[in-house]
Amino acid sequence: MIRLKFHGAARTVTGSCYMIETERAKVLVDCGMFQGSKTERELNYRPFPFDPAAVTAVLLTHAHIDHSGLLPKLVKHGYKNRIHCIAATADLCGIMLPDSGNIQETEVRQLNQRRAKRGQVEVVPVYTQQDALNSLEHFEGHPYETWITPAPGIRARYWNAGHLLGSASIEVEVEQEGQKPLRILFSGDLGPGNKMLQPDPEAPTSFDFVLCESTYGGRDRFERSEEGRREILAREVNEAASKQGALLIPSFAVERTQELVTDLVKLMEDGKVPKANIFIDSPLASKATAIFTRHASELEHGADLTRAFNSSYVRSTESVEDSKALARFTGFRIIVSASGMCEAGRIRHHLKNHLWQASTTVLLAGFQAEGSLGRILQDGARTVTIMGEEISVKASIRQIEDYSGHADGPELVQWVKDRLPIGRSIFLTHGEEQGQRALAEDLGGIGVPNDCIFIPTLDSVYDLSGTACAFLAEETHPRIDPTMVARFDSHNDMADLILDIRDVVDKAGDEKSRAVILRRLRRALAAGDTGNDPARRRLPVSGPSRRSRGWEE
Repeated sequence: MIRLKFHGAARTVTGSCYMIETERAKVLVDCGMFQGSKTERELNYRPFPFDPAAVTAVLLTHAHIDHSGLLPKLVKHGYKNRIHCIAATADLCGIMLPDSGNIQETEVRQLNQRRAKRGQVEVVPVYTQQDALNSLEHFEGHPYETWITPAPGIRARYWNAGHLLGSASIEVEVEQEGQKPLRILFSGDLGPGNKMLQPDPEAPTSFDFVLCESTYGGRDRFERSEEGRREILAREVNEAASKQGALLIPSFAVERTQELVTDLVKLMEDGKVPKANIFIDSPLASKATAIFTRHASELEHGADLTRAFNSSYVRSTESVEDSKALARFTGFRIIVSASGMCEAGRIRHHLKNHLWQASTTVLLAGFQAEGSLGRILQDGARTVTIMGEEISVKASIRQIEDYSGHADGPELVQWVKDRLPIGRSIFLTHGEEQGQRALAEDLGGIGVPNDCIFIPTLDSVYDLSGTACAFLAEETHPRIDPTMVARFDSHNDMADLILDIRDVVDKAGDEKSRAVILRRLRRALAAGDTGNDPARRRLPVSGPSRRSRGWEE
């Protein structure tokens, strides 16, 4: 029996982790970190649903943390073998994983200070910076389109996925006794057309099974030219400049930051936007830029990137003190800081310092996962909780999708079409369910039968060795309720409810009215009701519902 297990990126866009299991080997494809709601993030702390010491090999599609972020944990808990990837991916992981470990140590230290004040027990990070450094010893870089044998009976080769420096789709062949090898293609994250630094995705055809990412399933971003992309960016920058405040751009430190800064500098040089300081407040981004510069000859527009980062407009902040000093600047300035979904890193401090100012513009430049702070802002939150502090959102929240590193719906359909014929099944992964359903419907338009398309849930297991793909219910043991991925959870609802209570109490006309509201709340809590008592129903709030979230809780 050849099993395929989905231990991440199943009806959600984070935590990519798949396992091919045969009688001779267990090969992991990606081992990424979960992001989004607390329910999902807690999976990072739980034991793996497999024994790390029993894994034969790891095939890594690319360096982004939602694909590589739990590799240090894997090694920490007993993995002894090689982590295979493109050489540039090994270079990027060499800075990204230690940075991830450092962030976790820092944030857990801050969290424990708050927990200590509440009399709560301390927590420990998923892994430390040293754990990450230890994992780097397991990396082995390979060129594209070259066969390797990572495990007995399994061979693989990498194809450029056009998503990120070193990103790859992975072609896998699994030996079958007395039969042709079983052919599987893992798409990884697929880049869009007209991506600044990357070519269009490549891969061969005629597979038995294809796993296709679906981040933007069902969505047509109406692809623009390079000039059109810069025109959209110029409009956003000019609008932000007119307010004479900060333009905050939450951005992935690796590649997204490099693309944005390259275009920002060109717009300033061409006189299409006001000249201003561009602060790159991400030590990781600075290190990544050095790697991109080293690989400039492999990149489209690599020379433009190198020139932009030597511009007098661009300034990098390395120390924490330099980062904090940015809060004292006035007038129009641009701050590009990680992370792209506002889940971690210095961007949270900038949001805390600037969201309450009407002169601030926040420009979201990538996909925002459900439950992430970026998604909450995108959805129109009027108040958010960051690092335990309630912040009123007066800033203008804007979004630009032209810098997305992912193919949109029509591009995903075309990518699958170019892989035909597909002998058995397509698994749609790395997407939220609504987009996956839409992509499945669109694939029907190119002749893919609906019964050949699967949308796996977290920790589901399939048998690939028969004439038809079979779901193994008896071997599927989800770590959390699969319906809770890519959803707001009780922690989000609790933070939202607390803000709603404060809103209602603050709007009460006098002390007597406030006392009545609080008395009703206490009665409802004391009753321990499960929801049937009208007194326990959600408090009414005028205007649209607000979404909020506290990172630490």
